Amino acid sequence: MMLMSLMLLVAAAQDPEVDCENPQYQVEMNLCAGKDYDAVDAELNAQWKATVAALKARDKTIDRSYDSQPTHYDTLLAAQRAWLTYRDQQCLSESFAARGGSMAPMLHSGCMARLTRERTVELKELAGEN
Repeated sequence: MMLMSLMLLVAAAQDPEVDCENPQYQVEMNLCAGKDYDAVDAELNAQWKATVAALKARDKTIDRSYDSQPTHYDTLLAAQRAWLTYRDQQCLSESFAARGGSMAPMLHSGCMARLTRERTVELKELAGEN
């Protein structure tokens, strides 16, 4: 019973209840920025699937007897890989404004969320979901 109580306390400490509408401490701001990024990353992943499906459907209409350019999907995949590298490095760079400080994680997560939101809009446009 004692072990179970200790495990519950550890679990509660790992995911504290934080009011992300009004975070008071840097650790809360970092946690809320991370949660925001997690939410927009889930939206991006859902949009990615929809965009891939739309572009693969377009690829089926390509007449390869005269069109030798890369497919819609191939260019999307290459662009996404490049974007992921850009996003990760850009956000690391932005977090260096507080390099080694307690707010660096918040800056990093905020950048990741911002760029991910922008990319989600781009993916919607590529899929024709304006």
